[in-house]
Amino acid sequence: MPRSHPPTLIRLVGRCLERECGVVPGDVLLAAVSGGPDSMALLHVLSILAPRMGFGVFACGVDHGLRPEAAAELSLAEQAAAQWGVPFERRSVCVAPGGNLQARARDARYAALRERARAVDAKYLVVGHHQDDRAETVLLRLLRGAGPRGLAVLPPRAGDVLRPMIRASRRDVTLHLQRHGVPSSQDPSNHDPRFLRSRVRHELLPLLRELSPGITEHLAAVADQLQIAGAPAASGSAEMAACA
Repeated sequence: MPRSHPPTLIRLVGRCLERECGVVPGDVLLAAVSGGPDSMALLHVLSILAPRMGFGVFACGVDHGLRPEAAAELSLAEQAAAQWGVPFERRSVCVAPGGNLQARARDARYAALRERARAVDAKYLVVGHHQDDRAETVLLRLLRGAGPRGLAVLPPRAGDVLRPMIRASRRDVTLHLQRHGVPSSQDPSNHDPRFLRSRVRHELLPLLRELSPGITEHLAAVADQLQIAGAPAASGSAEMAACA
């Protein structure tokens, strides 16, 4: 009897692009790339799927000027993009010091990405959120008192934003990086306990997995069900603030 293997990240992304994102031959996609594991896996997969599915792909990285390491991380992404045949452009934005810095940096990043998307006639902006990100965002919204409307987060497609890795787990992403030797860098802020998302990722979700090993899938399914039930996913700056 043949042994069954779980679908690869390439297959998961291809299926999501076609069935849930509505990408068709001739579409042009702009991938948001930071040099981190998720965006590098996304870029590599898109470079493989583009000739198979008939879409075009460009990449763009944005430096907020907030971390000195960001320039080197974008250089890594630029080198990989060149190796994989994907045109890459980096952009810099200025974010003034002050309150709500992360949210303002996200807004500036998305504005720069959309400006680049218009320049290359890209129909969609593609970001690297995966299933674990979605589960974390549901928990974050619950902790902040959100109702059903606020829990229908990170759908595969929201306006011009596509999330083709949303059916893949963080483990799927890690396995892809290892299997294909995809380089990536780590943002130390992802482990900084001062940020609530970091504590949800490294403290709360591991505890919940001890009680329910399928908790990530369950939370993602809640977001799906609420979206289907008609609770529209958050959009605009509010969603960006919840999912970056």
